[in-house]
Amino acid sequence: MQPYTPYSLNVGGRLFEMDGPQVMGIVNATPDSFYAPSRTTDESAVAARVRQILAEGGTMIDVGACSTRPGATPVDAAEEADRLRKVLPVVMSEAGNAVVSVDTYRADVARMCVEEYGVHIVNDISGGALDAAMLPTVAALGVPYVLMHMGGGADAVGRAPVMESVCTWLSGRVRRLHELGVHDIIVDPGFGFGKSTADNFVLLAHLSDLSLLGLPLLVGLSRKRMAWQTLDATPATALNGTTILNTAALMQGAHILRVHDVRAAVEAVRLVGALRDACTDHPTPGT
Repeated sequence: MQPYTPYSLNVGGRLFEMDGPQVMGIVNATPDSFYAPSRTTDESAVAARVRQILAEGGTMIDVGACSTRPGATPVDAAEEADRLRKVLPVVMSEAGNAVVSVDTYRADVARMCVEEYGVHIVNDISGGALDAAMLPTVAALGVPYVLMHMGGGADAVGRAPVMESVCTWLSGRVRRLHELGVHDIIVDPGFGFGKSTADNFVLLAHLSDLSLLGLPLLVGLSRKRMAWQTLDATPATALNGTTILNTAALMQGAHILRVHDVRAAVEAVRLVGALRDACTDHPTPGT
């Protein structure tokens, strides 16, 4: 089992300590998210969702207003911003000490969320590839940044092509962010984004390779195709599969689980933590 490495982030002038894995609950301000029960578009539903995330043990909240599911038609920036303006006041008022991130690949939308509503983190599925202004904007805002890899893994399935593609791209982006003065960076390998199911499993099997970047690692496996397609299920029936994948990610050293089902993820964190403690207290003979 991969050892867990603690990290801290500067979040709005306070240190957010990640002494153990964190659970990030999803708030979908969209009418077309791939997992229908996660859609929350009116104020009462948003407030209830945030309270649920906190009650079930989540410490982070990720708010998105532009669906990135396969086949979705992205809304324009104005519509995305309008949706966020409706839900962010509720999220921020209910969030308490939880860290709030905005899931957007548009620099202007990210700026609006941080400057007008005090959102703490920018979570960009494109790693700055879809908006050239994103990385400089994040640097100017001085907020932590989730850097995700959204490209494909490889033409041929195998550890070297998949991991080399992901690690090389992420490391280049990290260097660019450092040049701009951004140091609070979270990396996300981008499960399900431009990758085959086989690629996704190779990536999960060797997730600990990303520890070489020396940065906290976020994984988003919740109810994704690699779970439900493998199990001949649907997103609605993929909770058990998601929990198993999240457990595998935690054993590979993941720091943040981005999920729809917070309670199940929190329980996985606790159980893997107990297992990790047992491994530390009772090492394998000869090690």
